[in-house]
Amino acid sequence: MKAENIDPMLTKPLRIQRVQRELPDTFTLEILPSNGGFHFTPGQFNMLYVFGVGEVPISICGDPEKSKSLVHTIRIVGSVTQAMSRLKSGDTIGVRGPFGSSWPLAEAEGKDVVIVAGGIGLPPLRPAIYHILNHREKYGKVVLLYGARNKEEIIFWKELEQWRSRFDMEVHVTVDRGSGNWHGNVGVVTTLVPRATFNSADAIAMMVGPEIMMRFTVLELLKRGITGDRIYMSMERNMKCGVGICGHCQWSHHFICKDGPVFSYEQIKVLLDKHEI
Repeated sequence: MKAENIDPMLTKPLRIQRVQRELPDTFTLEILPSNGGFHFTPGQFNMLYVFGVGEVPISICGDPEKSKSLVHTIRIVGSVTQAMSRLKSGDTIGVRGPFGSSWPLAEAEGKDVVIVAGGIGLPPLRPAIYHILNHREKYGKVVLLYGARNKEEIIFWKELEQWRSRFDMEVHVTVDRGSGNWHGNVGVVTTLVPRATFNSADAIAMMVGPEIMMRFTVLELLKRGITGDRIYMSMERNMKCGVGICGHCQWSHHFICKDGPVFSYEQIKVLLDKHEI
């Protein structure tokens, strides 16, 4: 299923293969693509449609080299995602895409890679992590910094443990609020940046999370010496059509669905500094 061969406004009905509950308000849908599989680049998103309810943009969070399975991890935040949470294996869901820009994985080859995720920001970054680990020899040091509000809201727990056990990847996890059964780092994810080990003169950073988190993370990365043109973030806000027609996601002169959702800090720093936009 290649985007260039179909009308981008055409919703394709696909079958749900598996539903996995990740957190009380978060679940993963594994969707069975049509013949030929589903091809995307890390960082892109799909428009998912629940028949009779509505459509929402959701980042693709599976392995880009496994085209026989289309994976989305979704947090329940409204009527459409609430309806999605009630879908079961064998049900049908509408899919349009993939849309949007992608993570700078080719530009990152030969460099250290710093990945920063806050809460549900980890799923959109997971395809980039998969790609880097699938081609580990092409990249320098790989650092993952992940923060959640508390232990109970840490997503992909088992996968984080697997990544942390690797000798070729540095993983730090923190929670905003610790509890009696939490023995790890306590504090916001920005507190992890100073302790991470990477060559700031030749590193690329990628991040997803609440905008306030990304604003402060950028400041910490700049302090470490990573320049703005090597800091990338995904700005998934107000997207409606996916192809830059409806105007819902217009952000100054950018359309997030078409020009993004992945931008370099250099591209959007003036907009990030204007809190009312």
